[in-house]
Amino acid sequence: MTIHFRIPEYRSPRNLWRRQIHTAALAARRRTGIRYAAADRLAIEVRLYLTGRALHWNDVDNRLKDVLDALQGRAGGPKSVRSLSPVIPNDRQVFRVVIEKRAPPKQSLGSGHVTVRRL
Repeated sequence: MTIHFRIPEYRSPRNLWRRQIHTAALAARRRTGIRYAAADRLAIEVRLYLTGRALHWNDVDNRLKDVLDALQGRAGGPKSVRSLSPVIPNDRQVFRVVIEKRAPPKQSLGSGHVTVRRL
């Protein structure tokens, strides 16, 4: 019960980046046919590839919030309104998170990784 997808390097504005993450997550969900229920306990792994000053400037907690919001279908606007369809019902379901930032290896083409799986 795992979906895995690639995400672009973080770029401002953050809501645009969230939409890009959401698009990639939705494509992975469609490809695998996996859906997560509200009762599922989830684990999220994020590998951010950042270049230059962005590697030192970006805080992993802020980028993790962007990824979790994108997975919930939130990309701006009031918190009570989801502008996009959710890939996970709620980030309260996340019981384990691993996040890493690093310079991109050559084969990555600058794209990071996100993995969502049921515990």
